[in-house]
Amino acid sequence: MAVHLKGVSRHFGSVVALERIDLDIQSGEFFTLLGPSGSGKTTCLRLIAGFEQPTNGHIELYGQTMEGIPPYERDVNTVFQDYALFPHMSVGENIAYGLMIKRVPKPQREQRVREMLELVRLPGIANRRPNQLSGGQKQRVALARALINEPRVLLLDEPLGALDLKLRQEMQIELKAIQKRVGITFIFVTHDQEEALTMSDRIAVFNHGRIEQVGTPTEIYDHPRTVFVAGFVGMSNLLDGETARTIIGQPHAVAIRPEKIHMIAPDATPPQGTHQGLGTVEEIIYLGATTRYTVRLESGVSFSVLDIPHTPADSFHPQQGNKVRLWWEPAHTLRLEQEGT
Repeated sequence: MAVHLKGVSRHFGSVVALERIDLDIQSGEFFTLLGPSGSGKTTCLRLIAGFEQPTNGHIELYGQTMEGIPPYERDVNTVFQDYALFPHMSVGENIAYGLMIKRVPKPQREQRVREMLELVRLPGIANRRPNQLSGGQKQRVALARALINEPRVLLLDEPLGALDLKLRQEMQIELKAIQKRVGITFIFVTHDQEEALTMSDRIAVFNHGRIEQVGTPTEIYDHPRTVFVAGFVGMSNLLDGETARTIIGQPHAVAIRPEKIHMIAPDATPPQGTHQGLGTVEEIIYLGATTRYTVRLESGVSFSVLDIPHTPADSFHPQQGNKVRLWWEPAHTLRLEQEGT
């Protein structure tokens, strides 16, 4: 077990940042703490790093209690969103800084710097200054600096947040590949659901200082446990109460993913045993790979429907104002827990 949190809380006066968190992270995992701003994910990371101390609870790293252990004595390193590179030092000096503090001889430092630059695919730039690098290069250098000390756990606090979308997507793939090569535990903080689904072995979804669900990307997306998770991770059509009773025959809180809904002509007949409803197309948004329709059902509920090429919906393309019939399999109606249950 790389990281073990038991009953961990962090209060700042009357503000509860984390409340009774239980979390286990396995050695070698790429584990993501996912949630909106203020949900507690960064506070959790700072507690693991030792930058904050828990108000209550217990933290262990590889079986060793962290009570009273300062950050510099923990076998972890942190990569920040703003890179935190020393502008007056060269790239090589930045990467070697931790080894210099440990008084590692210069020839060994230089060899390790070359190895790290190869690892992050930036060979030959050791003599450059940080202001000569692009954002993506700076992020790779910050990663190399964190990895050169060979920590058992690497903490990454929204490290891709300052990058543009295309570079961010490239770095997601690269970062995951690096983690596989070095084989150490990565704990990654983000508010970006797609980023979390793309990179993670497992995800903990945070909300209001609590963990709503822990699972693999597939489990989190296909089987959200709560209303919050279904709404925050990906897009969902959420129903409850009488609205749910009208459409699916039961008054439970449920979610239906937009890509699971089929859209056909209003006089067409859906398969037997499926949920269905008549409605009117209110909005059409072309997204390139997909088209998103907003359909208002006769019950008054608005549904989002994703038309993905090479699916049954591909053969039917209504216009705004057209009547349509929606249907979906009962298995794609995901029953949810309400918040606090």
